[in-house]
Amino acid sequence: MPKIVDHDERRLELMDATWRIIARQGLESATMREIATEAGFANGALKPYFPTKDTLLEFAFSHVFNRTNRRIAEVTAGRTGLDALRAFSLEVLPLDEERVNEARIVVPFWQRAINDPRKAAIHQQSMNEWLVAIRRFLGEARDSGDVTAAVDDSILAGQLLNMLLGAQIEAALAPEGETDFGHAAQLEGYLALLGKIPGRK
Repeated sequence: MPKIVDHDERRLELMDATWRIIARQGLESATMREIATEAGFANGALKPYFPTKDTLLEFAFSHVFNRTNRRIAEVTAGRTGLDALRAFSLEVLPLDEERVNEARIVVPFWQRAINDPRKAAIHQQSMNEWLVAIRRFLGEARDSGDVTAAVDDSILAGQLLNMLLGAQIEAALAPEGETDFGHAAQLEGYLALLGKIPGRK
């Protein structure tokens, strides 16, 4: 009997190979040939899954976003307010090697999105979803009295999102192996400025 191919599994294998190459050598070195070799595929085997490098990059970005969202859903389940906001932010921040590698996928994608409306739309949809979640957590924290800052929640949400994205840029440009940028402490500083932090006097 012919071997049954799991196409979703193949795509994920190609994603893993793409991430490894970008993490080691940068985006421009992630050619279709290099990715096929890294994944152990024949040179033309990528075409049925990703006809071009652009389609591969778009899938890679979406996959990073989806992975992050799955982690966020797990850590924020049953949490609200600042507790949920902290958990959300810690999953986005590049605090370990895996998430630094994710940042190295995302940052080149942003560069290409500048002149590509399709990629820009993918990015904007992702950021809109995150802003909705951040504003929801801030609203819950304000209702409970944990956020007392005399600044509109939409501004606070934008500040936090920009901090999270800036952290990804810093991590993506850092020397290989560096993961300690003080981002967790910076997050705590931001939360402290919002008002009372649950569990602290």
